Amino acid sequence: MNARIVSIGTAVPATPVSQTVVRDFFATQPGVDRLTRRLIHAAFDAAQIEQRHTVLTQLADDAAGVSGAGGVDFVGDGRALLVPSTGARNAVYERVAPSLYAEAARSALAQAEIDAQAVTHVVTVSCTGFFAPGPDYRLVRDLGLSSLVERYHLGFIGCAAAVPALRLAARITAAQPGAVVLVACAELCSLHIRASSDPQQIVAASVFADGAAAAVVTADPGIADGSGLELDRFATALTEAGEKDMAWTIGDEGFLMTLSAEVPRIIGREIRAVVADFLHGDTPPDAWAVHPGGRSVLDRVETGLDLSPEAIAPSRAVLRDHGNMSSATILFILRALLLDDGVGDGSRVGALAFGPGLTVESALLVKRGRRSG
Repeated sequence: MNARIVSIGTAVPATPVSQTVVRDFFATQPGVDRLTRRLIHAAFDAAQIEQRHTVLTQLADDAAGVSGAGGVDFVGDGRALLVPSTGARNAVYERVAPSLYAEAARSALAQAEIDAQAVTHVVTVSCTGFFAPGPDYRLVRDLGLSSLVERYHLGFIGCAAAVPALRLAARITAAQPGAVVLVACAELCSLHIRASSDPQQIVAASVFADGAAAAVVTADPGIADGSGLELDRFATALTEAGEKDMAWTIGDEGFLMTLSAEVPRIIGREIRAVVADFLHGDTPPDAWAVHPGGRSVLDRVETGLDLSPEAIAPSRAVLRDHGNMSSATILFILRALLLDDGVGDGSRVGALAFGPGLTVESALLVKRGRRSG
């Protein structure tokens, strides 16, 4: 039996912020001129995001007197955005991220009705912070997993990283059919926000958010009565352009996102050929999970693949309610499809995620219902 995702758990920080509140926060920063204010309003209003969640409690509209995230202040007097060092930002990640990993993972294990001791492998994913012993180690400790669990961490791959993590889980179960793999992604993108007049930084501030998701992957037919999202195949493609248009680097004042206006255009230009190569002449999937790098990315994929608005609706819903949580986002969408009774037994799901390079990661999944009898 092929590996399958039997459950997906999600977690978000306790602080929700509306898109308009964050927009106005950036638009009223000291030194913002009229042109920059206009760019901020245009980017935030076009994003089709209603709210996001953040570990930066001081971003909330009613945050007067609220302490900084993980003991670090990001907002000062007059609601001015401060500039913590990369070290300070990463220290917040180390203090805050493990609890989100654990919350999402506990939810996934509970849904699958799997005891923590049954987990044989852990694969963690993140591009928004680093520490060692890392989140893979912390999950073993925080969830009470066996100390013999094999651990892997996929770091700094970007928004597309959940798909390679699922691919790794599938490879593990192919080699060890009894394996139970816990895949967990957590991203604290808001730790790296900054005030800027650079259009790329404004676009990044308008879409990125914080969140975590975890999936239980196994080929054991006895778990969840064989139900879940079967992992049929995977593919990776590098586009002919985009190496400098989507990038994620480390600076002295946080991680620096490069996200040029060319990214949606590159995806729109190349997505049809990429998907055609991936499908190898098979009929198109019945449902789609497309990483919402932003509203423009979804628009280009919808047009490039001749998809109906309904096909892309789950991705737009996650973008609307949560923003772009980098690697965790695609698992939020797959969870919605896993729980959607309208996606029936045998339905094929195409997953697409985009990362620096410009890289397109693809997966084909098949919905499986519980076996009768």
